[in-house]
Amino acid sequence: MARSLNKVTLIGNLTRDPELRYTPQGTAVCTFGLATNRQWTTESGEKREEADFHRIVSWNKLAELCAQLLTKGRKTYVEGRLQTRNWTAKDGTQRTTTEIVLSNMIILDSRREAVEGGTEFDIPETEIESLEKAPVAGKKPTTKAKTRKKKTAVSKKKAKTSKKGKKASSEDIPF
Repeated sequence: MARSLNKVTLIGNLTRDPELRYTPQGTAVCTFGLATNRQWTTESGEKREEADFHRIVSWNKLAELCAQLLTKGRKTYVEGRLQTRNWTAKDGTQRTTTEIVLSNMIILDSRREAVEGGTEFDIPETEIESLEKAPVAGKKPTTKAKTRKKKTAVSKKKAKTSKKGKKASSEDIPF
């Protein structure tokens, strides 16, 4: 038997806000559009640009995450597989659509960039945070993480015992 591969990888911008729905069985499904573009120069020196539009579908927990985190204009990496579906429309005509069923999604810009229309350098928010926390040469690294760890340890210790001295259940721990 011959091997086959159905894998799509795209980086683009959302064309609309995600739409989250649930099937009658309670399964989450989220759909949104993604635009990819390419630029080139013709033989005559004219700069040209072309955009392609893709229909993206995600299921279950990934669908809920997409609906929660994505908004129109966000630069996003998506990975999935191509799927073609056929159905009969209300007017009786046969319809066909090809969509990308998501298996992985990574947001590539910060929320600020998506609202402001991007910056000169598109650096993911997580990379910016790690750069801000990087130690400076000659200085002792001090971070808020140490303070947070101490506060968390103290609150966990307090939560383990209630006012009457009984051990608290996991439901009583404030997280």
